[in-house]
Amino acid sequence: MTVEGRPASPPLTARQEARRRRILHASARLAGRGGFDAVQMREVAEAAEVALGTLYRYFPSKVHLLVATMQDQLDGLHATLRKRPPAGEGPAERVAETLMRAFRALQREPQLADAMVRALTFADRSVSAEVDAVSRRTTAIILDAMRLEHPTPEQLAAVRVIEHTWHSALVTWLSGRASIAQVRLDIETACRLIDGPGAVRGRPREG
Repeated sequence: MTVEGRPASPPLTARQEARRRRILHASARLAGRGGFDAVQMREVAEAAEVALGTLYRYFPSKVHLLVATMQDQLDGLHATLRKRPPAGEGPAERVAETLMRAFRALQREPQLADAMVRALTFADRSVSAEVDAVSRRTTAIILDAMRLEHPTPEQLAAVRVIEHTWHSALVTWLSGRASIAQVRLDIETACRLIDGPGAVRGRPREG
């Protein structure tokens, strides 16, 4: 199976995975210091101690690299949330708390957040696999907060709206067009969709 002409990649060896992680960490460090423009492929290769050609075999462009960096950041956030899950009583409250925790994590690294969001905005079809991975991880984070193993179609629709709202709120905050209070209000308003009619009838997780 291919994605826009790119062959499906075989599983990475331990050495290849370690190299990939060095690349992602170098990307995050450079973006954190100078944003989107600071992430130059040659500098990433040097910081990760890999050949430039090797870097391009892992990530065909800067946009591919930064979207993958966002997935990596979300993976780390998801692991943290599983160790310290949200404490709200209802699904909507827990999802809002979770997304605000994610937002605060990005708020601490505004240059990195801006670089990753810009990469998502610039992504074309060639980056669809990486963008889909970001969306799947975001969905998984939200569903974990909901504590529902088998969400209904209505719940999944609510999750999509919440994802769109969270992304839009992040964009407007990064551009200086929304305050933290407005971001919280928008996220909490979208999360109320979870508690709408028929929206909380999925089967609860056991345990």
